[in-house]
Amino acid sequence: MKIEFFITDSKKNPVLEFINKLEKKDQVKIFGSLKSIQELGFETPRVEFRQIDGKLWEIKIRTSSGGYRIFYVTVSREQMILLHAYQKKSQKTPKKEIVVALKRLKVVLEDENNKS
Repeated sequence: MKIEFFITDSKKNPVLEFINKLEKKDQVKIFGSLKSIQELGFETPRVEFRQIDGKLWEIKIRTSSGGYRIFYVTVSREQMILLHAYQKKSQKTPKKEIVVALKRLKVVLEDENNKS
């Protein structure tokens, strides 16, 4: 599975920036999980995948300091684009986090449609 990061119009990489601001041990755990996903795809142990809305899915990663969620879209069988990440602090996914991810999803899908 090829993993790519969503890049904004202003050339920012919001998922990578989010991960890089975390404590080292959480960064290691998240990057380790992403590496496993690249190697094993959806068969990756200790990582959960959940559908949020249509093509929007999330990766659930637990660390000693809490849970993290990374929204993504698969644009082909072997390509995943990470759209948005946040730290899980409540039972329900905050609406604002989903809104950000859906906006980025729309951009990715439009770009994919323009390619074909």
